[in-house]
Amino acid sequence: MRVLFVCYGNAYRSPLAEALLKKIRPDIQIESAGLMVSIPISKSIRKFLKKHDAVQFLKKTPQSLDQKNLKTFNIIITMQQTQTTAVLKKYPNCKKQIIEWNIKDPYLLENVKAEEIYKEIYNKVIELAESL
Repeated sequence: MRVLFVCYGNAYRSPLAEALLKKIRPDIQIESAGLMVSIPISKSIRKFLKKHDAVQFLKKTPQSLDQKNLKTFNIIITMQQTQTTAVLKKYPNCKKQIIEWNIKDPYLLENVKAEEIYKEIYNKVIELAESL
């Protein structure tokens, strides 16, 4: 089983989801990617992952969607419609593998609001882990 999380910059949502799922389900191959990688992985998700004893599962640097062979993933989880569209443009035959979570980008939000998004991702990862 291979799972790919996709967000805009691979700096907040998708690396957070990747690290959490890696902690919960070490038996699954999990990766993440972004459409436009331009900033480092957020320090705020590092703090969140420390609280959940999962910071050791956080990748060191963001990766681009262009670096991924989408055909090799069983499940591709996109954070918003924008990412779903980009994935389908790159690999139109993967429509059945895509799950869209509809989670806002915390990039420009206050810490309190960003923390709410991190908790939402955490809950969705727990649900996903139980369903796999």
